[in-house]
Amino acid sequence: MKLKVIRISSGEDSTSGVLFDITNPDNKKFLAYTLEDEKRSEKVMHETRIPAGEYKIILRTHGGTHPRYAKRFPDIHRGMLHVIDVPNFKYILIHCGNDDEDTSGCLLVGDTQKNNQVEENGFIGGSSKNYARIYPPIAAALEAGEEVTIKYVDYA
Repeated sequence: MKLKVIRISSGEDSTSGVLFDITNPDNKKFLAYTLEDEKRSEKVMHETRIPAGEYKIILRTHGGTHPRYAKRFPDIHRGMLHVIDVPNFKYILIHCGNDDEDTSGCLLVGDTQKNNQVEENGFIGGSSKNYARIYPPIAAALEAGEEVTIKYVDYA
């Protein structure tokens, strides 16, 4: 499975984007609006988006977020979607949240988005519903032994 984040707006405190499933180039599927921390020339812990590039995703079944999501999404949760091998970053996850205060370099997903040029922190809504919809096919691909990658592209 191949995922792609297109970063469409870089604000003072956040980065807005869109997430697609591009596994089938002839049938790309919109999955979510996204929100991340802002772009910085030098990394500030918990306040910087990851560099553009392509990374692997694995299921992470340890750490503090895993048991919380197992309780929050008991019917679907198999492990956190963990973006790995990001230079100078650790524990980058795809998860629920609404604004830049809910992320520490991670990718937040949702069904609605407010312009981060107007909303200082940016905002995405419907995050839990979106996560519950997009998580199962990604987790299923990983459990089936498929390689899952995510490519971050900077348009802003």
